[in-house]
Amino acid sequence: MQSGATTNSDNPSASAGPLAPALCVSRWFNAQADISLESLRGRVVVLHAFQMLCPACVSHGLPQAMKVHRTFAQSDVAVLGLHTVFEHHDAMAPHALQAFLEEYRISFPVAVDRPSPNGPLAEPVPTTMRAYELRGTPSLVLIDRQGMVRLKHFGNIEDLALGALLGQLIAEPAEGPQQSSPSTAAGDSTGAPTPIQHRAT
Repeated sequence: MQSGATTNSDNPSASAGPLAPALCVSRWFNAQADISLESLRGRVVVLHAFQMLCPACVSHGLPQAMKVHRTFAQSDVAVLGLHTVFEHHDAMAPHALQAFLEEYRISFPVAVDRPSPNGPLAEPVPTTMRAYELRGTPSLVLIDRQGMVRLKHFGNIEDLALGALLGQLIAEPAEGPQQSSPSTAAGDSTGAPTPIQHRAT
């Protein structure tokens, strides 16, 4: 497997981007009902895409997401996990994920990304991961109070940098357009999707 995570930029910034695609998922854990991004409008959404067999997800991404979940008021910030499996599908089935979440005491809502309609053999990248053009795991997506994508970041991001970005987004009003240039956020200045990379170490 490939390794060596890259970031979207040397200095991640929360510039305005497109409306966040809907989450296309097969089930939720740690949630009493299905969650939509529309239902979270008015809050900043931290979407953490991970695989439970991804070393960087276990060592950095998920602990960081838990810190955010515990630190910020839920009225301001909603943390969501997205288990987006594009390799070793049999080993990372939902029943194994449930045990993983209990073992690591992950308490924020976690969704299972819906597999491609063509099946994992024909198209290993699941639906939501493909819609967001994520490059691998761990990936972090920040969505502002209006439902706009403000950051897509592949690989680890420092706690202080993430905290600063969240502070910026929390301080913004819940209404009114953002006036800044769109973020391509996939590592391609043209905005074109880039090939998926395997999990970071």
